[in-house]
Formats: sequence, C-alpha cells, structure tokens
Amino acid sequence: MKITEALETIAPHLGDAVCVASNGYMSRAAYGVRDSARSFYMIGSMGLASSIGLGIAVARPQERVVVFDGDGNVLMNMNTLARIAAAAPRNLVHLCFDNGAHASTGGQPTISGMVPLDEVARAAGYRWSGRVDDAGALAARALQVLTQDGPSFLLIKVELGPPGAPGPRIPHTPEEMTRRHRRALGAEE
Repeated sequence: MKITEALETIAPHLGDAVCVASNGYMSRAAYGVRDSARSFYMIGSMGLASSIGLGIAVARPQERVVVFDGDGNVLMNMNTLARIAAAAPRNLVHLCFDNGAHASTGGQPTISGMVPLDEVARAAGYRWSGRVDDAGALAARALQVLTQDGPSFLLIKVELGPPGAPGPRIPHTPEEMTRRHRRALGAEE
C-alpha cells in the first residue's frame, strides 16, 4: 500500500477533524488527498506535527485532532510520545505512516525497522496503540481508530515510492496557512 492509498482509505472517516500533517511528502500527500482549512501542513519543521497536534488537542478538547506523521518524524521527536501520553487528550489520534525511509530527502533509511514505534507509544502510555500492515487491515480498523478515546497511535506500514512526490506542493505560505487554520477553528487573529 502506498501512502496515498492509505490516506484515501482514512479520508472518508475524518469528518470535520482537525488534521496536522508532518513536513515533506506527508503534507504533500495529505494535501493531495484531502485539503481543508482545518488541515495544517508542516513545512520544513521535522518532527513537530505531533507537538502541534497535542497543543490543539489540549486547547480544543471538543475537537477531534488527527496527526499524520512519518516514521522519520516520530523518531526525530520521540519525547512527544511521552508528552502526549502524559497529557492524555482523549481527542487525539496519532497516525504514523512507516515506509522505513526519509522519502522527502532521497529515501535514506530510518531505524523504524529496529524500533517498533507502536510498542514505544504503548510503553509511553498511549491509551491505545496498534499496527496495520496492509490496506485490508487499515480499512477494517480506520473508523474505530478515528473515533475511539485517545490518545491513540496507529502505525501504518506503507511502501516507499514510487519515485517523486506523492502530491502537489502546498500552495500556502506558512503565514497564510496559519491564518487559514486559525479562521477555520474560530480563533482570534
């Protein structure tokens, strides 16, 4: 399963969730599959999508917050797994798309094959953690994961490739995206 196939499986179950996508190809794939003013795309800040998602989840407990992360991003900022578990926001879903590589920068391998990130999230104290290895398992579990009490962590194994970006570049500057997202959430400018 490719990253875009995984996102296409998840998208119909998102409803009006607030989505935060990690930098690089993850943001581009998420933008290409389902853009929304309620989506925030990281541009150039590796590892921080989960921190931003946590902040939104704590500040907006009435909102479902879904973080789209990559294995390289989670490995870059593993301390946030513990912080999310400690804060225990019931409205946070953390999805980690694991292709075993830093796809955006040339496909350099990560160490996710040696560090089972779903088990790390469980050990950190996430309320629920699981893993899916194929499209059928993702389709069977997507609705449950997106609607259960969190914090929840789902590791989604995806294939690396094909070569090239899985979606268009984000057309918004960081400032425009921030304003768009704040307006969508009803925050003051």
